[in-house]
Amino acid sequence: MKNVKNIKPTTILIFGATGDLAKRKLFPAFFNLYLDGHMPEYFTIMALGRAESSDEKFRSYVRENLNEFSRNKITSEEDFQKFASKIEYFQNDIDEEESYQVLAQRLNEIDETFGERANRLFYLSIAPAFIETIAVNIKKLELAANAQQDRIIIEKPFGYNKSSAVLLNELLSQTFKEEQIYRIDHYLGKETVQNILAFRFGNSMFEPLWNRNFIDSVQITVAEEVGVEDRGGFYEDAGALKDMMQNHMLQILSMIAMEAPTSLEADEIRNRKADVLRAIRRISPQEVNHYTVRGQYETGSIKGKPVTGYTQEKGVAANSTTETFTAMKFYLDNWRWQGVPFYVRTGKRMQEKQSSIIIQFKAVPHSTFSNGTDGLTPNRLIINIQPAMDIKLQFMTKKPGLSLSLKPAEMIFDYFSCSTQSPEAYETLLLDALLGDPTLFMRSDQVEEAWDVVDTIQQAWENDELLSFHKYEAGSWGPQAADDLLARQGHFWASNIV
Repeated sequence: MKNVKNIKPTTILIFGATGDLAKRKLFPAFFNLYLDGHMPEYFTIMALGRAESSDEKFRSYVRENLNEFSRNKITSEEDFQKFASKIEYFQNDIDEEESYQVLAQRLNEIDETFGERANRLFYLSIAPAFIETIAVNIKKLELAANAQQDRIIIEKPFGYNKSSAVLLNELLSQTFKEEQIYRIDHYLGKETVQNILAFRFGNSMFEPLWNRNFIDSVQITVAEEVGVEDRGGFYEDAGALKDMMQNHMLQILSMIAMEAPTSLEADEIRNRKADVLRAIRRISPQEVNHYTVRGQYETGSIKGKPVTGYTQEKGVAANSTTETFTAMKFYLDNWRWQGVPFYVRTGKRMQEKQSSIIIQFKAVPHSTFSNGTDGLTPNRLIINIQPAMDIKLQFMTKKPGLSLSLKPAEMIFDYFSCSTQSPEAYETLLLDALLGDPTLFMRSDQVEEAWDVVDTIQQAWENDELLSFHKYEAGSWGPQAADDLLARQGHFWASNIV
C-alpha cells in the first residue's frame, strides 16, 4: 500500500477552489483519501478563491458538495469535522502581487504550526490564461523554491496547439524544475487504464501476441451520452480534438502500444510512452480527409428523450463548425506495430456512454471446420474503462450438441465483482502527487509530441473550409463517414455491438 504517513506535513493550495472541478472532484477526492487513511498525518488544505468567504462558510459549502459528489457520503459527523478542520479559506486575487505576499506570510505561519517547513502542493484548477500570472508570482515570492518538497499540478488543456504548449513548458521551466510539474490527465488514474500495465507485462501469455504478427487492429472509443451542457462557451474554443483526442485518447493509445519498461520507475515508463508518440505516423495536410473524420451532433433523442443539436446549445454560435465528434486512423512506424491500424474515436451525444479498448486478433489462416473461416468470430480482447470496468476475452468454442459447430464465448474479469468501492481517478492521481510519484502524469516531451501528432490536422480543420464536416443525429454512433473509415479495410466498430 502507498504509505503517506512517512512524508512531511503538507500544505495543499487549490487555486480556483470555488470552481466546478474542485467542487465535483478535488474535495471529494481528498475526503475519500482522508477516510481511507491515505492523507499525510499533518496537512492543511488552503482553498483559494476571489470571492469573500469565511472558513466556516466554505466548510459548509464543502459539506454540501461531498454529500452530492463524493463516493463516500458523510456518515460520521466526527470524521467530517476532523477533515473540515484541515480546510481554510484564503481570499486571493490572482492578478495582485500583494495577495501573494499575504499568502507567503500565511504559508510561513502554517510551517511554524507544523514545526518544520511543510511540503507544498499547488493545484491550478483555473483557466489556462491564468497559469502564467500565478507561476510568475509563485516564483517572485519563492513559494515553491524547494524542488524536493514543492509540486504544481496543471490541468488540461495544456496549451491550445503545439506552439502554445512549447511556450507554456518554457514558462513553467523558469519557475519549476521538470520533476516538480505534474500535468494531470484523469484518464490515466482510472483503474482499468492502470491495469493495462499489469495485464500486459505481468502475464507471459499475452505479451508474445502483442504485435503485428498476431494483432489485426486496435480500436479505442470514448463515447459520451451528454452534450456540452453548460460548457458551450468553453467547448467552442476546444472541440473534440483539443478536449479529448490530443490528450486522453493518445495517452490510452500509448499505454496499449508501449514497449515493456525495464522497471516501474516513473521516467522509464514515461520514456516508453514518449517513444510511442514519436512513432505515430504524422498525417500530412493532403491526407487529413482520408485519415480523419470530424462531425457535430444535430437534434435527436437519447434513451427516448429529445435533445437539441450542438448549435442550439447555450454559448454556441448558430453557424459553429466546432467538432463534437472525431475519428482517426493512426499507424505506428516501428517494429512491433508496423501496418496495424489504430482506430480512435470520441464524441458527445452518442448512443451510450462507453469507454473501451478492443484488440482484434488476426483470423485463423485456415479452418478445418466445414464452414471454413466465414462463421468464425475474430478473437478479441476488450478492456472496458467506464461505465463497465472489466476485461473480456472473446474466443470460439464448440456449441453443445451432437454436431461439431462453433459459437463465440467470453471469459470476463469484472472489477465490480472484486470491489464495489474502487477509488476515483483523482484519488489515485492526487495520492501520487502527494507522494511525489509522477508516473501517471505527463512529461513536457510527451505533451509536445502529442500536440505534434495532431498539429497538421488541427491546422487543416481551422484553415481549410473545403475539408469534410459531417453532421450526425444525437443518440447515434456518429456520422456514417466514421464507419466508412474502417470499412475501407474490412473493419467495423466492434464496440457498437459488443
